[in-house]
Amino acid sequence: MSDSADYLKLTTYFGERQRHHGRFLAEELLDLYGAEDVATSVVLRGIAGFGPRHQLRTDQTLSQSEDLPVAIAAVDTADKIAGLAEHTVELTTRGLVTLERARLLTTAKVGEHTKLTVYVGRQHRINGRPAHVAVCDLLHRSGFACASVFLGVDGTVRGRRERARFMNRNTEVPVMIIAIGDGDRAVAVLPELERLLPDPLVTVERAELCKQAGTLLARPGALPAHDAAGTPLWQKLMVYTTEDTLHGGEPVHREIVRRLRAIEATRGVTVLRGIWGFHDRRTPHGDRLFQLGRQVPVTTIVVDTPENISTAFDLIDEVTIDHGVVTCERVPALVSIDNGNRDGSTSLGHFFT
Repeated sequence: MSDSADYLKLTTYFGERQRHHGRFLAEELLDLYGAEDVATSVVLRGIAGFGPRHQLRTDQTLSQSEDLPVAIAAVDTADKIAGLAEHTVELTTRGLVTLERARLLTTAKVGEHTKLTVYVGRQHRINGRPAHVAVCDLLHRSGFACASVFLGVDGTVRGRRERARFMNRNTEVPVMIIAIGDGDRAVAVLPELERLLPDPLVTVERAELCKQAGTLLARPGALPAHDAAGTPLWQKLMVYTTEDTLHGGEPVHREIVRRLRAIEATRGVTVLRGIWGFHDRRTPHGDRLFQLGRQVPVTTIVVDTPENISTAFDLIDEVTIDHGVVTCERVPALVSIDNGNRDGSTSLGHFFT
């Protein structure tokens, strides 16, 4: 992947039991990305969420856990991903497909705040420790606001298909680490990442840091519904908490899902559980043997129109009054699909600033 190229991230949100011509959609998409030598893609299983029909899926109950949400993210050059976006939409019968701009982290200034994504192998180790633990420690020491590690179950690594298999070490199956920090920190941490990870794959995306440790820093930037050419514009909220972070006795992510599901206009919510990470100035942590209560990172994702995002943020602000990191990102293209009915487009919108 060349440093000078433009990149896109293609993300598809859908139910894990969704099929295309008798095969699971996740398999279809990963076969497509593998055949096209997509540089990086990763399949992440969610723990809760709902889609256009507001049908709740959660791992809390057996009956509601039969079709949990799945998110598949694929990153490569803009030309390659743009060519795959429409094909991805055609394969998806119900779900959400987004396109976001990304680029490789270089020594150039990347903006006031940024989302840094690092891809490592599941069994990669650094000085005897899992690579994701070493990377999180580095990001924590470097002053990042938060970091979350997500365990992939399938994906592509530099164009090569890697999937998790039973009784296999799964060394190269991708693990995705998402961190939020200011641009100067992101640039400063690159040499150390290169020391820890030979030839690391690291991307950056623009992000607004709206809340940290429950403190309101800024509301999501106001955007019009369309750009100057009439192309729809979208935004994404990401809420970083821990599974035992509570509001009124209820985990924050479940409360967000419950409240947003009651708003008819909401397009959907996806909740991903991580395996390691930190937020609110806590030291990096995750699942441990014999631990009472889960202290793993949880990330709640909401993608919608600027108007709906403003409404969602007001709600999220209420339930993250004490804890949590909340960011807002610009999404230049979105398609919502429900049994052949499409809303949105894969054409990229252009933001004014």
